[in-house]
Amino acid sequence: MKKTIITLLLCAAALPSIANERNLILVTIDGLRWQEVFNGKQQALIEDKILTKHVTPLIQTLTKQNSEQAKHTLMPFIWDTVAQQGTLIGDRNKGSKMSVSNNWHFSYPGYSEIFTGVANDSLNSNNKVPNPEVSFVEWLYQQQGYSKAAAFGSWDVFPYIFNTERSKLYVNAGFDDAMAAYHSEQANLLNALQREIPSPWHNVRLDSFTHRFALDYLEKNKPKVLVISYGETDDFAHDGHYDQYLSAAHRTDNFLADLWQKLQQMPEYANNTNLLIVTDHGRGKNKQDWQHHASAQAVKSYMKGLKQFKEGVQGSAHIWMAAIGPDIKTKGLLTTEHEIYQKQVAATALTLLGQSPNAFNPDAGAAIKELL
Repeated sequence: MKKTIITLLLCAAALPSIANERNLILVTIDGLRWQEVFNGKQQALIEDKILTKHVTPLIQTLTKQNSEQAKHTLMPFIWDTVAQQGTLIGDRNKGSKMSVSNNWHFSYPGYSEIFTGVANDSLNSNNKVPNPEVSFVEWLYQQQGYSKAAAFGSWDVFPYIFNTERSKLYVNAGFDDAMAAYHSEQANLLNALQREIPSPWHNVRLDSFTHRFALDYLEKNKPKVLVISYGETDDFAHDGHYDQYLSAAHRTDNFLADLWQKLQQMPEYANNTNLLIVTDHGRGKNKQDWQHHASAQAVKSYMKGLKQFKEGVQGSAHIWMAAIGPDIKTKGLLTTEHEIYQKQVAATALTLLGQSPNAFNPDAGAAIKELL
């Protein structure tokens, strides 16, 4: 009996040192609905010639498929790799539920909730205001071994969400050039291409640049923690282009596959890295509202341009999440006994790194124990 107790104590003592060897990549995909992730398409939106002006080869294939086939076509990495080796949350049709807990249901409040573990009601716009809340990435940056933590995003508001003036984190977002001190010489070509290739939007760059800058940083610096935030899905949806929205979702899945393959090829990351994927908000459910997202409270203030939706855009609080890695359970689709919330992502990330969520912020949402 005494030998058994000693063995258990030794194992428990070893766990933190094992966890401290772990790496974490947190990926966000802006405004990608759970409906497409778990069903592959919404046929009524494909058949609408205003929303789907270009019947691409991808859409031709999706149209012929049922939902089970379509989701594998749209996001093969999510369904052929993550669903087989990790866990998915968010298919509300099958008893898997996840939501934001903030009162606004749009991007800045959602990203702040993801990274800080709390929903701050004063963050009620997408304006470029420094975040008063501290992200788990900023907190880790102050800890030994995490000085290379960084974030890459397509939206130009991320430096404010991470409050770079205070945090001193390296955040490359919007149309920022890659800084030579953090990148290889290959990034010079990406800098030039980014200046030469126009984006459809004034504040969001094409996701390919975000992806390539992030991979370059990963290879050169080998950080223990990295954030990558893709944005095209949200902006094509706001523009009402369902065809482009689906293409962006498919492209993003390809980016995820590329990232995961790269991690498995690098000795610093292979079999030692947990990947979390989550979105910042949901969207509406039908032709009339799928482009939008806002709470009832938001449409009375910052989102007053959507005042026709007096009760807010229904479904914009509903999000999804995926996770894969050595410390993630192989559950496939997780049927939830209760609603899981966006504010739990930060504590989940810290727990996977062997860090104390309570030491970070005792007010942050608890880790998603069903994943771990």
